[in-house]
Amino acid sequence: MSTGSERRPGADDPAADAVALTFREERAAVLATLIRHVGDFQLAEDAVQDAFASAVAAWRRDGVPANPGAWITVAARRRAIDRLRRDRSLADRAERVAELVRLEAQEEAAMSDESAIVDDRLRLIFTCCHPALDLPARVALTLRALGGLTTAEIARAFLVSEPAMGKRIVRAKRKIADAHIPYRVPEDEELLDRLRGVLRVVYLIFNEGYSASEGDRLVRGGLCSEAIRLGLLLRDLMPDDAEVWGLLALMLLHDARRAARIDGEGRYVALDEQDRASWDRGRIAEGLRALERAVRLRRPGEYQLQAAITALHIQAADAEATDWAQIAELYGALAQLNPSPVVELNRAAAVGFAAGPEAGLELLTPLLGEPALARYQPLHAAHAELLRRAGDLPGAERAYERAIALSANTVERAELESRLHGLRRRG
Repeated sequence: MSTGSERRPGADDPAADAVALTFREERAAVLATLIRHVGDFQLAEDAVQDAFASAVAAWRRDGVPANPGAWITVAARRRAIDRLRRDRSLADRAERVAELVRLEAQEEAAMSDESAIVDDRLRLIFTCCHPALDLPARVALTLRALGGLTTAEIARAFLVSEPAMGKRIVRAKRKIADAHIPYRVPEDEELLDRLRGVLRVVYLIFNEGYSASEGDRLVRGGLCSEAIRLGLLLRDLMPDDAEVWGLLALMLLHDARRAARIDGEGRYVALDEQDRASWDRGRIAEGLRALERAVRLRRPGEYQLQAAITALHIQAADAEATDWAQIAELYGALAQLNPSPVVELNRAAAVGFAAGPEAGLELLTPLLGEPALARYQPLHAAHAELLRRAGDLPGAERAYERAIALSANTVERAELESRLHGLRRRG
């Protein structure tokens, strides 16, 4: 959204601030409900965008409404009506306009029905994750629709260029329309086949919230909360699926440490330097219970393994007590289950702590030639740390410089610059 959500903080514009907040908190629910009403993904998205674009001027003129989400919902529905009336190519245009006008008369009751809103979001996420779309398109489209992430943010999550991701999202929307993909939660016999893409979506939404790929904040708490909320919805929908519980456990255990990842001045705090007393013990207990439930179902999966790794970090009395050997072993199991360069990178870092930096470098060095990781900042940051610990200060300096050049997040970049300056002082 270009009207309010991209303003820099600090300018005196409460209307634009309110639009930006409403965009983050309400957009997905409004879009999901409007898609159900109009039966057209692109029409609904355009109408919602129109509504947000008009909100800045209207709220500056009339004041911020008492219920901004309701205002956007009504405005989006009216913009959809306007677009339908102008589009004479649609054979069912009159029927769809009539349905929207009918809903306009019932708007108050419809907007108070929380269960319908929840159901609409589930419909939307399963529609975006339909098997007619390839897996990257499912994840990207749902991140755009449910998470409200920009194309640039999604591109970073997929390690592809922004233009390529933009084309992927457009093609996915067109496929939904052309293939008449139904807007519904699948029947029971379809759910398992459709779940993998849905879980990946929720995972990437959480990741973007937990470690923002760009901007001046390390953490975007709203996205973390949204991903956990979606995880809880999926748990309620599929309570006997081990990976649903595994993903929920993973998110809860990470989220317990969210506040400790930055200090009072917004600077990055590494895991081994965090105040463990500030971790959310209630969140940790909830996450460990979810992990136990997943393990009892006896169907191992990648999210359960990642949650088990996170649990080992959390349950260590301090950083020195971390069981790096077991963490490296779990990453090895994860690499067998779900081979990927990123998993191998994490295994190399764990081995570097368990068996020494030279052993870690032996595993990491081949990854420097992986095309998919060429612009992946964590690879170069991990490389720099292993080189520093191995005593190769010139090599570490070059790796830090590469990582800094690839950092789009202000907080992460400042931390890497601090480490580089410390290295240069030593040299």
